[in-house]
Amino acid sequence: MAAHESSIHPIPAQERVPNTRVAFYSRVSTNHGQDPELQLRELREYAASRGWIVAEEYIDLGISGSKTSRPALNRLMADAQRRKFDAVLVWKLDRFGRSLRHLVNALAELEALGVAFISFRDNLDLGTPSGRLMFQIIGAMAEFERTLIQERVKAGLRNARAKGRRLGRPRVNVDKGKIDALRASGASWRAIATKLGVGVGTVHRGGQPRSNGTPKVLYA
Repeated sequence: MAAHESSIHPIPAQERVPNTRVAFYSRVSTNHGQDPELQLRELREYAASRGWIVAEEYIDLGISGSKTSRPALNRLMADAQRRKFDAVLVWKLDRFGRSLRHLVNALAELEALGVAFISFRDNLDLGTPSGRLMFQIIGAMAEFERTLIQERVKAGLRNARAKGRRLGRPRVNVDKGKIDALRASGASWRAIATKLGVGVGTVHRGGQPRSNGTPKVLYA
């Protein structure tokens, strides 16, 4: 038996909530050499010790934690909105959240839906006072991370301006006369945009009336 498995203590009767429906989420990064059963076996044992009913197991196979879209996780969050279960149980936080910000947002969404969240290996249960405290700490760290990113972006922009770089999208010349002629021939806005090599929005703006009739210079 693994060392961590031996540390699973019986759950006191007063902490067992009968008929609680729990969903498992498991993720492994590669299909070779990694088996989600290693995670799921411990989750099943823990759920059984608490007398929970397993509603469904959501498994992402061969999915990197940095991926913005994970089919099983997306389905879990959609089912949470439909209240198909009362709690989400994961093996570790890094199996669930792709980043600190994503983790905080996902946990906040589950909390708003009234769905509990438990991370087995991290000993984190957001349904307990200590778990809620930990969530507040995680949220503060995410906000700190967001502030650092904003400051780095601002510093980069200041540095670019100091070096004389032009920021923003490049300007393009749009001949209003060509747009009007193509529109008069029955061409669609999309067809005109393709012909002129610019975006549809640029064509729309270029097609607006102009008093002096000179070509407009717009952002692509």
